[in-house]
Amino acid sequence: MRRSKPEQRELLPDTRFNSINVQTMIQHVLKQGKKSVATSLMYDAMDLIKERTEKNPMEVFDGALKNVSPAMEVRPRRVGGATYQVPMEVSSKRRTTLAIRWLLAAARDRSGKSFSDKLASELIDAFNETGAAIRKRDETHKMAEANRAFSHYRI
Repeated sequence: MRRSKPEQRELLPDTRFNSINVQTMIQHVLKQGKKSVATSLMYDAMDLIKERTEKNPMEVFDGALKNVSPAMEVRPRRVGGATYQVPMEVSSKRRTTLAIRWLLAAARDRSGKSFSDKLASELIDAFNETGAAIRKRDETHKMAEANRAFSHYRI
């Protein structure tokens, strides 16, 4: 049996946009503890979004997160000797975490110049409902739809 879940740490909003989602994204960009580098990469990406779309970068960022966030996902469940992929609804916290994870993975896989350029391009694509992160979300939804027959095995 699993132990109790650790308590969630309180996350303070970022300094420029005063948004907890942007701060979470910065934390996920973070590599080898270089927070100042991660912060500057994120803010450069936001500046590029403002240049390219001529919209508020927070509007584009929030729209991209909303578009990439999955509503359903499959979770494995053992019944007898068989393992079934049971479709389940995704909690709001996990929804944003998955969206951020998929956006960053898609941005890292892109070919381009700098990471901030790749991240900006991926966020704009996600806002316009195209790109690799949106494909990942659609794949997850298709998997949940295909396994709808096992939905009575709720966890």
